[in-house]
Amino acid sequence: MKLAGAAINQTPLDWENNLRNIKIAIEEAREQQVDILCLPEMSIPGYGCEDLFLHDWVSVECFERLLEIKEWCVDIVVCVGLPVRLNGITYNTACVISNQKILGFTAKQFLANDGVHYEPRWFSSWVPNTVQEFEMLGQTYAIGDIIYEHLGVTFAFEICEDAWRNKDRPAYRHKEKGVQLIINPSASHFAMSKTDVRYHLVVDASREFACTYLYTNLLGNEAGKMIYDGEIIIAQNGNLIHRNVLLSFKDVDMECAEVDILNPLPLVDVPVLPPVDENREFVSAVTLALFDYMRKSRSRGFVLSLSGGADSSLCAVLVAEMVTRAVEELGLEEFVRKTNCLTPEELPVFSQFSGKQLRNALVGKLLITAYQGTVNSSDDTFRSAEELAKSIGAVFYNWTIDEEVTSYRGKIESAIGRNLTWEQDDVTLQNIQARVRAPGIWMLANLNNSLLLATSNRSEASVGYATMDGDTAGSISPIAGVDKAFIRQWLVWAQLELGYEGLQYVNNLQPSAELRPLERAQTDEKDLMPYPLLNQMERLAFYDRLSPQQVFEKLKGGDYADNDLKLYVQRFFSLWSRNQWKRERYAPAFHLDDYNVDPRSWLRFPILSGGFRQELGQIG
Repeated sequence: MKLAGAAINQTPLDWENNLRNIKIAIEEAREQQVDILCLPEMSIPGYGCEDLFLHDWVSVECFERLLEIKEWCVDIVVCVGLPVRLNGITYNTACVISNQKILGFTAKQFLANDGVHYEPRWFSSWVPNTVQEFEMLGQTYAIGDIIYEHLGVTFAFEICEDAWRNKDRPAYRHKEKGVQLIINPSASHFAMSKTDVRYHLVVDASREFACTYLYTNLLGNEAGKMIYDGEIIIAQNGNLIHRNVLLSFKDVDMECAEVDILNPLPLVDVPVLPPVDENREFVSAVTLALFDYMRKSRSRGFVLSLSGGADSSLCAVLVAEMVTRAVEELGLEEFVRKTNCLTPEELPVFSQFSGKQLRNALVGKLLITAYQGTVNSSDDTFRSAEELAKSIGAVFYNWTIDEEVTSYRGKIESAIGRNLTWEQDDVTLQNIQARVRAPGIWMLANLNNSLLLATSNRSEASVGYATMDGDTAGSISPIAGVDKAFIRQWLVWAQLELGYEGLQYVNNLQPSAELRPLERAQTDEKDLMPYPLLNQMERLAFYDRLSPQQVFEKLKGGDYADNDLKLYVQRFFSLWSRNQWKRERYAPAFHLDDYNVDPRSWLRFPILSGGFRQELGQIG
């Protein structure tokens, strides 16, 4: 039997795009004479429809589209995902179509309700081992925990979260019933190193349940925040038969393999894969996410306030690497069609370029940067920004904002009847510099119909080390899902491994906001605490869910004296609790790690709270 999965890049409620991708996948599978094709979870409407799943009309629209898809399924079995809404209750289902006939709908039994997942808000769980009938658009269909048959092979489903439920997963019941093939359509979000876990989830299952297992994941930045890696795995009895290359820029990645299900391979121990390179995973995921976000928002490129520091430098390199990777996989013509970045007259000219010359020419069409200096800015950061922009071909502007700062400062000093001083008004004087940078850079974004990249990282978001409406301004915050320590080491890696020589300048600088006078030698870690320690406390507090006292006890006896550590713990929790309002207002961010601090996805926290006063007072 020839089995196939098709990772497809869908968009919520973009019916034309979604059906086109499904049709392409079915046509490619039929050309390859595939017997069974699995499409991802919720492939018709898109997985990220959120509260629209509660609207009756959405499910009806999906069903009407399903009937269109059914007619394309000639001499092939296709599994396609959609919501089915019965009596005001929505189920997450996989529909099985065989040779233009709907065989039934399998409904998801376990709903994801942790981390970034809120499925029980929209869907209801199906009761195992139950099947019922329902009527839709004049026809009667079966829905539930169904076992299907094709070419003498019995198959059944686990839908995404079903497979993550350990001893409760449907596969145990499937094995008792003699199921030979388990199919898993998924929308499993990207997180660094998660693919290893998923690999074992699938290949281990094929061994434990003595079956063939076909897994298909969604692909791309579907709805704005979550990234899907498009993983397709086919395994049998612990043998990995096929696994694709992840995070493709294609709309459709159809992968197939022949599997002898009636005479299966012998049971073997599951092979161990080499460890995942998170630096490569990160850049693959974020570049695809930026590419999809740009084209799906119908924007013409990106604008960036390039300070010469680590965060903005990373954002600039990610755009350049996005161009490199997308052109390499798609080709120039398809890249231009998707981004609309060249006129018909320009395309033949750019077709003469190759390699770095082509990359830089395209970056010049897609990335505008500006260095907005003050009297507190250093020559080192200006050089870092200018040389990096030049090395990747980005448009680079340079202006100062001292006049605007002086104007605002003068207005307030006149109003309150005194001069502002660094000794008395430190935060105010720092913030006005960051804040007046926003209007000019927003103007460039508006003029070019471009996305403004916010440069916040997760470490800064945790402690509110950012000026609201200043350096947090932006349409998208691509690196807010990773910490500062990761960013700094990644920039060194990118210089050495990816050849971005323009990063040599930022890699020799200590991170600094450069908002105080230069003689005060401001650095981020002096203002806050060492970044590696900040990241440890963040993870212990909100991933491991420890109290301030427990965090202190975990970290005692390490690299910091107890008195210093106590002050750092108190500072972290105090800053965390008072800055929730900032995290509520950050630009949308990509989920990249196994956790994040975004209150609209992974971590909710009250805006107003007691601020851990009692708990911090107990640290001793």
